Amino acid sequence: MKIVDIIEKKKLGQNLNEEEIKFFISGVMSGAIEDYQTSALLMAIYFNGMDIDETTLLTKYMVNSGEILDLSDISDNIVDKHSTGGVGDKITLIFLPLIAAAGVYSAKLSGRGLGHTGGTIDKLESIPNFKTDLSVEEFKQNVKLHKTAIAAQTLSLAPADGKLYALRDVTSTVDIIPLIASSVVSKKIASGANHIILDVKYGSGAFLKTAKEAEKLSKIMVEVGKRLNRNICAVISSMEQPLGRAIGNSVEIQEVIEFLKGNMEPDLKEITFTLAQTALDKTGNSQNLEELVTSGMALQKFREIIKAQNGDDGIIDDYSKLPQAGIKYEVKSKSDGFVKNIDALKIAKACKNLGAGREKKTDKIDYSAGIYLTQKYAEPVKKGETVAVIYTNKKESVKEAEDLILSAYEITNEKPKSKSLIYKII
Repeated sequence: MKIVDIIEKKKLGQNLNEEEIKFFISGVMSGAIEDYQTSALLMAIYFNGMDIDETTLLTKYMVNSGEILDLSDISDNIVDKHSTGGVGDKITLIFLPLIAAAGVYSAKLSGRGLGHTGGTIDKLESIPNFKTDLSVEEFKQNVKLHKTAIAAQTLSLAPADGKLYALRDVTSTVDIIPLIASSVVSKKIASGANHIILDVKYGSGAFLKTAKEAEKLSKIMVEVGKRLNRNICAVISSMEQPLGRAIGNSVEIQEVIEFLKGNMEPDLKEITFTLAQTALDKTGNSQNLEELVTSGMALQKFREIIKAQNGDDGIIDDYSKLPQAGIKYEVKSKSDGFVKNIDALKIAKACKNLGAGREKKTDKIDYSAGIYLTQKYAEPVKKGETVAVIYTNKKESVKEAEDLILSAYEITNEKPKSKSLIYKII
């Protein structure tokens, strides 16, 4: 069997069989298949797709490429939550301490920035000394002692996905349903949780642009999970506009802390509480989520997570301990009215250009770079008033970022009506 024949077969739109998919993943892992050959097959899949049988097989062999974490000695009710990616999406960092404070175990493997979306691990690594590269033993011990742990994908868990994940980012093969489904589900199965909750996003700031595409992906992931003996549910939510007000890394950590202190942005609260309540329902827990925040229990759990993974929990009381940008620039509105829309993709591109994202997998991130939206959906704005604040160390990128931000804002004369971000739960 030759990889070039498999590439040719998929290029012609034919389905790959189990032996071919097994050969492909084995070759990726052994190094027998070069990155350029893998990239060619990824592109062929991008254009010609995979059916549910192929997607399930790809997921299966990605899971089997490494160790499958066994958490059964900790609890029979362990939750894992995953987002398909968005702009300003820091929900995982609120969700984990929230459900841990409720007494629910969770185990979370996460990724770094992919495409135009920010990575949860990048956000955490903006916390001084925070350790994301945990061994399997450290990961399990943290779950056992603190009811939660979050780590970067390890070399031993779904390693084939780690290799494909990095290549997809730099070959423009991110936004294709079979590859998203196999990537997400393989990580979830490998991480050992028995309750998997997916936050599937659609809109300008997501890989999937429509609710129908998100629904299609959700159904495929739920079905793949079912075929591989895992219980998966999906919450479909809108990513037409950025989540919360902060986009970047250290600026998002500040917003997480503010949320856990009780300053809850409505959009973040709606999605986070929906996901968290799903976790509580699945595990038979009846804690009140609002009280977990207002009592300070969720914030205390976040502090515990930071300390458990060697981070400086002093950031909770002193934001100056987080990376600070050398340039702070205020973007002013060109008109009066109400914010009708903020194009999430344009905001993400601006943020990436400021240094908060990657062009290629070897790029370093400026953890201090970001954007803070002072005016959000349905809020009034006056000409000359600040609508956003830019944080960066790249002076040459400020003007372009300002132009993108201003073009992202749609101002209207009438105040728009409130709307739910939750589309459907599958």
